[in-house]
Amino acid sequence: MRVLIIGGTQFVGRHITEAALGRGHDVTLLHRGRTGADLFPQARHVLADRNGDLAQLEGLAFDATIDVSAYVPGQIRRLADALPDSGQYVLVSSVSVYDQPPAGYTEDGPLYEAAPGDEDVTETSYGPLKVACERAAVERFGDATLIVRPTYVIGPHDHLIRFTWWVERIARGGEVLAPGERGSSIQYVDARDMAAWIVAMAESGTAGVFHAAAPAYAPERPFSFGDLLEAMVAEAGPPGTTLTWVDPGFLLERGIGGDELPLWPAPDRDAAVNRADPSAAFAAGLSPRPLRESIRDCLADARTNPRTAPQRLTPEREAELLREWHERQR
Repeated sequence: MRVLIIGGTQFVGRHITEAALGRGHDVTLLHRGRTGADLFPQARHVLADRNGDLAQLEGLAFDATIDVSAYVPGQIRRLADALPDSGQYVLVSSVSVYDQPPAGYTEDGPLYEAAPGDEDVTETSYGPLKVACERAAVERFGDATLIVRPTYVIGPHDHLIRFTWWVERIARGGEVLAPGERGSSIQYVDARDMAAWIVAMAESGTAGVFHAAAPAYAPERPFSFGDLLEAMVAEAGPPGTTLTWVDPGFLLERGIGGDELPLWPAPDRDAAVNRADPSAAFAAGLSPRPLRESIRDCLADARTNPRTAPQRLTPEREAELLREWHERQR
């Protein structure tokens, strides 16, 4: 199968490229050459900015086009104009398209109103723009389009350093500041599992909309942020590692939020979208690996390829906040 991957050298795209090459497909990567230009010498590299001239795609034809880097609908329309022989179009979207969905929501859950145009991508506009991207995809590439809506994506090579930041922090041991409510819902998907599944779906020509999330939502006991951090302690924490849960109001008053403490589910919106029903994807072959395997592999990757995450909570600031929190509790 001839596969074009838009943005196939970083994190999710990198894992999709590895999966496609591993299955013996003829892979072409469209990227700017800023990261991963030395990766995948067996693939064809087309260096271009999708926001500009895509003339280098002229005359090329594919059986599947997998797009992991569309954030505004104009990017999809320009791609469709430049690539009339795209094959099946696969869009990696996000559960951020949902507007306060009910617990256990399916792919028919309530969406935001689509953004009217190519706006700047902000925390507020991200979801509506993704809705607009999905609509542009179906309009331009037809009903055979496959749309994948992941929750938090984890795994090796994560340049956003969210899940991996927590694994590294817990691996240092000691008293760990855990933000917010232990029971806040959270879901995730290992990028490697999603990548292998996406390639298999493209091979079969499966169309439609699917959540990529784990674990399955359980109304009686949703998987929580506490469960996630405790799994990290069990797998990566040295003896004596403890979690201290700190009230979200206390942290927000001191300017500590999701930038400093990533994956922290906000009390309303993030908790809502982290209660997705992934049963359609499971029935279609998505098979999540054990969480502790993801934790172990992320820690090994972090130690082999150390990265620095911007604006994360420093050890000094964490210790200061914990001292203040304990004093407040006396």
